[in-house]
Amino acid sequence: MIIPEAREHLLRALREGLRFDGRAAHAYRPIEITRNITKNAEGSARVKIGDTEVIAGVKFEVGTPFPDKPTEGSIMVNTELIPFSSPEFESGPPGIESIELARVVDRGIRESKAIDFKKLCIKEGEQAWIALIDIVPLNASGNLFDAFALAALVALRETKFPALVDGKIDYHQSSGKPLGVEKKPIAVTVHKIGDILLIDPTREEEHLCEARLTVTSMENDVLCALQKGGDGPLTVDEITAMVTLAIEKARELRKLI
Repeated sequence: MIIPEAREHLLRALREGLRFDGRAAHAYRPIEITRNITKNAEGSARVKIGDTEVIAGVKFEVGTPFPDKPTEGSIMVNTELIPFSSPEFESGPPGIESIELARVVDRGIRESKAIDFKKLCIKEGEQAWIALIDIVPLNASGNLFDAFALAALVALRETKFPALVDGKIDYHQSSGKPLGVEKKPIAVTVHKIGDILLIDPTREEEHLCEARLTVTSMENDVLCALQKGGDGPLTVDEITAMVTLAIEKARELRKLI
């Protein structure tokens, strides 16, 4: 629920060029990326955006290709909003926020063609690799969409296939063969509060925003995924401005990978 007094206080500050933490409206908090944080995953990464901290890990399983795509493997994205990362999260089955986060990350990877699914095929129509991408927050202090997407991409770029012996995975051995993620789809979420567009909100700021748009774009600025959230409407001009801003910020984030 948006508290009107808090919303107006934030709006006044933003119109004067200030945020509660001193940043400009379009500035990210400090970003830190750590690769290969665990030996138990085929690829992993930790991303910190200010006080928000998330980890992503990639594991593989061998499955049967879908009947309509017998020469392709696939991915599965799972996000879990664990209670110790925020007092707002509860144990139990995935909620709406968790499901939406997973779908946005999945769509950005899938629609960008960052992974060549044909290279995941082991035996046509019978066996294919499925990359399982698990993402969890260690501390949820706002902007999980951007943090989750960035962590997943970095983890995938570090991923190497495990050994496959007689059609079964040996997780104790690495094949040394990289997954081969060449493209860099970057998700940037732009929030709207009043007439102000906001980048990388804290959790408190998120609660005061009326709408958001997550834009995933490629190196050539081509869009590959969009996700609108929040109850507030967006005009065509606002969407255009949000997309333009997201592409600009994506160029900055891409330099960190």
